[in-house]
Amino acid sequence: MSDLAGPPRAAHAAARGAVAAMAMTGMRTWSVHAGLLEQTPPQALANQRRVHGWLRMIPRRRRRAVIEVLHWGYGAGGGAAFGLLPEAARRSAWSGPAYGVVLWLAFEFALAPALRLKGARQVRPLERAVLAADHVLYGLILSDGHRRPRG
Repeated sequence: MSDLAGPPRAAHAAARGAVAAMAMTGMRTWSVHAGLLEQTPPQALANQRRVHGWLRMIPRRRRRAVIEVLHWGYGAGGGAAFGLLPEAARRSAWSGPAYGVVLWLAFEFALAPALRLKGARQVRPLERAVLAADHVLYGLILSDGHRRPRG
């Protein structure tokens, strides 16, 4: 992405972020079916007994889809923010995965407790490792676009 600057670079990174969030959805679906996760965070949010605010207005059968689209939007927003970082911050092969892990930590320690997700206070090392891994995947997809072959 080094040939793009400012808003065009952010828009390109937002698209990569949305695609990366979609890839996370696939990895999480596999993780649930493999028995590594009880349920994905979007499923946990959609399945809460006490639904608060605007989510209550969405029919229960549609909540999971709406929440997944919001996750993709969050991924796009994270991608746009990554795209606005200075080139030096995005240059390293590990900048994207590190960025993904930082987003996961923000979810784990701020967003999940604020949303009162059922598992937010439980110690589940395997599930947390799986969620960290899918955020590394997010970061790999997010950051790969700016490293092009030089020739």
